[in-house]
Amino acid sequence: MNPALATVLANPAIWRGGECAPEPAAMPSGFPELDAVLPGGGWPKGALTEVVLAREGIGEIRLMLPALARLQADRRDIVWIAPPHAPYAPALAAAGLDLSRLVIVRCRSGAEELWAYEQALRAPECGAAFAWLGSDDERMLRRLAVAAREGSTWGVLWRRPGRRASATAAPLRLALAPHERRLAVRVLKRRGGDVAQPVIVDVDAPRPAPPDPCTSAGRDRVGTAPLFPPPPARDALQRVV
Repeated sequence: MNPALATVLANPAIWRGGECAPEPAAMPSGFPELDAVLPGGGWPKGALTEVVLAREGIGEIRLMLPALARLQADRRDIVWIAPPHAPYAPALAAAGLDLSRLVIVRCRSGAEELWAYEQALRAPECGAAFAWLGSDDERMLRRLAVAAREGSTWGVLWRRPGRRASATAAPLRLALAPHERRLAVRVLKRRGGDVAQPVIVDVDAPRPAPPDPCTSAGRDRVGTAPLFPPPPARDALQRVV
């Protein structure tokens, strides 16, 4: 290779099409093996992530819990729009979530769901907004993507079993399926090259608890208590959406 060209390509500002493109802002997922294939090394802030489920209750919410707990430690709220099942509060609390910063929104129509989701994505105090929507209106999905960007909010659009990924405005799309008591995460779309094989994640592995924002010790260090409770309490986490 020409030495001058090699010097140019060595510049960290240069991105090659086959590489994972960086995100302007990303938040660690809590699973290093997953972060390795996510642009920026984590969940994209200020953008939509579309997640397609093979079936419900396979650990999809547990995959998100470390990042949600981190957001709450930064005093950001979490909003869930129209979840298909009632979240199991004791399991969420045991996983490290502050229930006072978790808002569940029930809606009477699809139009209300879209309106509530857009407002949550734009709200400055909202760190993450999850929605289980039935709409495939691409114009509205682009509007939601703009709302996530303007609000710097991590938006997750869940696709229930039988639904296909359709949000072209989402820079990151994932498909989740069970795999030998763990979770197989297949990257359907990302900024950068394709990922040939799914990432296998153990969502039940104990992980460090996030810092407690209410204590000085929590602001200085990460706690040593496990993020996930031991059995049999951990079994209750299966009841989370």
